[in-house]
Amino acid sequence: MYRRSVLAALSATSFIGVTKIKPSQAQDLSKLQPPLNMQDAVYMDIKYGRVLIQLRPDLAPKHVERVKILCRQGFYDGTPFHRVIDGFMAQGGDPTGTGTGGSKLPNLPAEFTNKAHFLRGTVGAARTADPNSANSQFFIMFAPAPSLDGLYTIWGRVVQGMEYVDKIKRGTGPDGIVQDPDRIIRMRVAADVEKG
Repeated sequence: MYRRSVLAALSATSFIGVTKIKPSQAQDLSKLQPPLNMQDAVYMDIKYGRVLIQLRPDLAPKHVERVKILCRQGFYDGTPFHRVIDGFMAQGGDPTGTGTGGSKLPNLPAEFTNKAHFLRGTVGAARTADPNSANSQFFIMFAPAPSLDGLYTIWGRVVQGMEYVDKIKRGTGPDGIVQDPDRIIRMRVAADVEKG
């Protein structure tokens, strides 16, 4: 296991700090609060199966609204998990696959909280060194990372299908850049899927 503090600023590159956690430190996803509302959930289909992410408008209303807008536009469809670090997280949401891209919408202000923590399955907003630079990129935690608490916006949590997230292809090197990465097939607001 190695530990590294939040990365120094990378010019125009969305990132998160790196802290590896042993698998034995993983948390049980069934202890999630508040109860699931399909209006505030998204389905993320990847080649391994369907992942259900509960959105947290109570923590990050602007980020949640952005995710819903982008899901309804089909923005995330086909985007890669370009940075995946074993025992830490999988990062995606950049259509360029470089870590420097995002949507055409303006960046979002930080919505930090002390009411939730970066546990296994937590979904956070990736950003540059500027706390107000999050856009479309996000990351899903494989294991707890308390060093990220209060430094990155939490906008959701995986409540079903974490076993599929665990199968996402890992990257190499300390930054976890993935060659021939796994991609999101489609990502939709769950209530829209249930209706249609």
